[in-house]
Amino acid sequence: MSRIGKRPIKITQGVEVNFKERLLSVKGPKGELELKAHPAIELSIGAENISVNPSDQNAPMTPMLGTTRALISNMIHGVTEGFQKQLNLVGVGYRATVSQKKLELSLGFSHPIKYMLPEGIKATVSANTKLLLESSDKQLLGQVSAEIQKFRPPEPYKGKGILFEGEQLKRKAGKSGKT
Repeated sequence: MSRIGKRPIKITQGVEVNFKERLLSVKGPKGELELKAHPAIELSIGAENISVNPSDQNAPMTPMLGTTRALISNMIHGVTEGFQKQLNLVGVGYRATVSQKKLELSLGFSHPIKYMLPEGIKATVSANTKLLLESSDKQLLGQVSAEIQKFRPPEPYKGKGILFEGEQLKRKAGKSGKT
């Protein structure tokens, strides 16, 4: 049995958990998230814990146990504390602005890039080159930040592009002339 899947998930104060018709909904101060449970998984919800178990004890162990447990744990963390990703725009003239739900990026192209932020994502810009994305849904946050990074991926020669906070680029030497 999965070692991670065996551990119960603690329900923190102020979090409401409902499980009906294979749909788990978690509600907290930062939002509400839902998860459709896999058919091979059974959830048992207590007063303070959620346990993830296989639906058939005789069947071979399903790899969905640890995955489901991690997804539920991330949901509870998301609705209580939330998740953040910091993106840095590195390059001359690169800048970002946010107005309502629209992110506008100037990335050295002839036109600014306009990106509509999906529901559940909050963006703030500091110093024109630091973009902070916040959400209660970890998967959505990762997807949106990857889509934004695709507009100008980091390149190894000059180090320009959109980088995640703490990301280290392996720099390459340029062409060398004839000797």
